[in-house]
Amino acid sequence: MMRRMALALVVAAMAGCSQDKEVVVVYSPHGPEMLKEAEAGFEAANPGIDVQWLDLASQDVYNRIDAERGSPHADVWWGATSSMFIQAANDGLLEPYKPTWAGAVDAAFRDPQDRWYGMFRSPLAILFNSRKYTKEQVPRTWDALLEPQWKGKITLREPMPSGTLRVFIGAMILRAPDENAGIEWLKRLHESTESYMKQPQLLFDHLKRNPELISVWLAPDAILQRDLNGYPFDYVIPPGTPVTTDGIAIVKGAPHIESARAFYEFVTSPEMLALQARKFGKMPARTDLDPKSLPAWMVEEKIDAMPIDWQLFSAKEQAWMDRWAQEVRGAR
Repeated sequence: MMRRMALALVVAAMAGCSQDKEVVVVYSPHGPEMLKEAEAGFEAANPGIDVQWLDLASQDVYNRIDAERGSPHADVWWGATSSMFIQAANDGLLEPYKPTWAGAVDAAFRDPQDRWYGMFRSPLAILFNSRKYTKEQVPRTWDALLEPQWKGKITLREPMPSGTLRVFIGAMILRAPDENAGIEWLKRLHESTESYMKQPQLLFDHLKRNPELISVWLAPDAILQRDLNGYPFDYVIPPGTPVTTDGIAIVKGAPHIESARAFYEFVTSPEMLALQARKFGKMPARTDLDPKSLPAWMVEEKIDAMPIDWQLFSAKEQAWMDRWAQEVRGAR
């Protein structure tokens, strides 16, 4: 009860300054730079609506929406892996909505009942500090991460709240001969891991300050941090890499449904997707965009994607994470 009261107080405080406007409340892990950009653009196009957002890790967004079930505060959930959206849809947390561009996304990257749609596709990569290493000097396959010279030189995002690392852990289990073999592989990676960082920004700062370290993260985010924030980052995309689908959805029982639909359409428009691609390195899932509106690297990047059954992945994800927490992280 106390947790629900605290959540209600936070949202009430957010809404207090906008009583004369319609509101749309967005929960998202996309970070303040991208959220502020969307807020400014949407409010300029819709001056009668106030955008209010909370920047949270993907799993924290899920947990919060679940905690608010029956009395939702959020209208739009913008950003998480498809496996999380699949689970949220199965748990009755998402409102069906078919966007105007629904036919421009492959069926594999959206919900058949329109409860969520993919916005971005992001390959996982091995991230490194380009002041220390070149592409030829860092691991070029996932198994190369386990080579002795990288022991104590790997830093990772804390996996439990991170949709990205949850995908990585599940994918490493899936590519193994069986689940137990996958857990053994992850144990070896854990033994080589120097630290787990609580937030992506802490991970980026740690890699910048400690150039001998390498990590696993989304390739587009490496480009974002390099081009927007000046971090000395580069990456290698290993063959057979998992590629995440980053989605968007309207929360079941959204209190501002019309504003939610308007925001949904705005941030998924061709103009905004092109801006998000150029400014934030986001690779659109839509197939109807003009390639000339996208960065050249995005059009030219060749990715050998790991085939993943995301329905199966979603069903097994929490059990895999529980095993990781108990048998891998808990073993040291």
